[in-house]
Amino acid sequence: MSPAPTSPTPEREFVIRRRRLRFLGLSLDDVIRMFFGSNALVAMVVLGLITVFLFKEGAGFFGDNLDNLRIYRRAGLEYVDYLRRAEAEHTALTRYLSDLRLRTLQHYMNVEKLSVAEANAKLAEFDAFADRFAEPAEPIRGFVSDLTDVVAEIKTKHAVTLDQMEEKRQLVAVGREADADAIVVEPVDFDAELAPVLGTLPAFKEANRTFMRELQIALDDQPTLPTDELNQRLEKFQRLARTFIGTLPQVERDLESWDPTQPIPMWKAFTSFLFGRQWLTASFWQDWYGVLPLLVGSLMVSAVALALAVPLGVGAAIYVNQLASPAEQRFIKPCIEFISAFPSVVLGFFGIVFLGEHLRALSQVEWLSWVPGFPIAERLNVLTAGCLLALLSVPTIFTLAEDALNNVPRAFKEASFALGATRLQTILKITVPAGLSGIISAVLLGFGRVIGETMVVLLCAGNRIAIPDFSEGLAAFTQPVHTMTGIIAQEMGEVVRGSIHYRALFMVGLVLFFLALLINYIAQHIVRRYRISIG
Repeated sequence: MSPAPTSPTPEREFVIRRRRLRFLGLSLDDVIRMFFGSNALVAMVVLGLITVFLFKEGAGFFGDNLDNLRIYRRAGLEYVDYLRRAEAEHTALTRYLSDLRLRTLQHYMNVEKLSVAEANAKLAEFDAFADRFAEPAEPIRGFVSDLTDVVAEIKTKHAVTLDQMEEKRQLVAVGREADADAIVVEPVDFDAELAPVLGTLPAFKEANRTFMRELQIALDDQPTLPTDELNQRLEKFQRLARTFIGTLPQVERDLESWDPTQPIPMWKAFTSFLFGRQWLTASFWQDWYGVLPLLVGSLMVSAVALALAVPLGVGAAIYVNQLASPAEQRFIKPCIEFISAFPSVVLGFFGIVFLGEHLRALSQVEWLSWVPGFPIAERLNVLTAGCLLALLSVPTIFTLAEDALNNVPRAFKEASFALGATRLQTILKITVPAGLSGIISAVLLGFGRVIGETMVVLLCAGNRIAIPDFSEGLAAFTQPVHTMTGIIAQEMGEVVRGSIHYRALFMVGLVLFFLALLINYIAQHIVRRYRISIG
């Protein structure tokens, strides 16, 4: 009988594999390089596909946006918006007066202990002043209302024409020429449609001059309020109102010089997106796609998060790596790293139910009234979202910063001690500077973690698409904002594929993409310069 086959030993298997590789013309080192190189190649291919996809889906946005702006002018919406802006500014001033009346009423009731009827009686003079300021705007509102209906109808006719042209194109594409011929497309004659709108200019000029005159008369008879603080607010109203009156002649000049046939250059499509202050979609009037309020919101939330997370994360890394005992290290490191296990949606609910409510309650405490922005009006704002994002980014910053400190050669520290330096001096002047490049990388990766977060900002930032009022200083960080990631998550599921709104969301994604590239470039530049200076 033949002997039973024996399994080859590990050494024998290794020799067999080496012979097979030699047969293929490859060494073991070649295989290892190919394996890791293929991983890098896959990563580059995936990154390239994502980049191409973003550019492909967002590429047509600027052409669509240019058409959007051209129709805005040709249909006369731009003309009417000159009037609407003047009306909106007057409305904002009347709201200012309403807020001032409420403050005065609260003073009468809470400080002077008057009844509601007595307080309203004392406010009779103020109410007459407010009425004299509000009533002159009625003719202007009539102009705005009438012209809004006319130009909205012109835009609707043009939209119907575009739909008919698209329907004809689709019927021809499927071979139904007879059905396509049955659709009669009547292009809109913009000049004829706009003639009645432009013909109202003389009447508007007369109404506008009457409006200015009556506002001046109303402002000359100013009431007196019970406290210096309220009178100062009323004086501010006077300044704002007189500034507004000074802008009304410019409205007439804008209407006189307006030309519906003036071409809109291509660069307007870019600047209206990059520097536009409105993100307004599904509007009966005009859609606007301005990324600036979303970018500002993202950067503000990230600034709050990093302001909290960097001291906590880097400080904890220094303590654990340089000062803590082994028992403390075994306890602290898992606790910090465990934070990253929390789903962001859970933290978002925590922010809505607990953190936002308690921050607002804390801001009501009287001895904290000196803090900018306190008391907080809205519980969901930049501060709430920033606190939660700081919690999310601390583990990333801590782990990478601690690794950077671990990689500092032990000889540096020993040499410092040998020269008589204290532990604190060694940490601040030797260890931390030696690991600074890694710490900077940790902070920037934490920034990338923060600015790319979606669920927390969508739930806790307030989702108000407006640039905060920076004239209030640090109080701007207690106002609601919307972010780039939040707007993509909120609106992508509702848009029509291929529409201008759809492409605009991909352009927001491209802004995020280029922002990430800029962060990486800055990080590499800083690290390179630091290494040169150390060398």
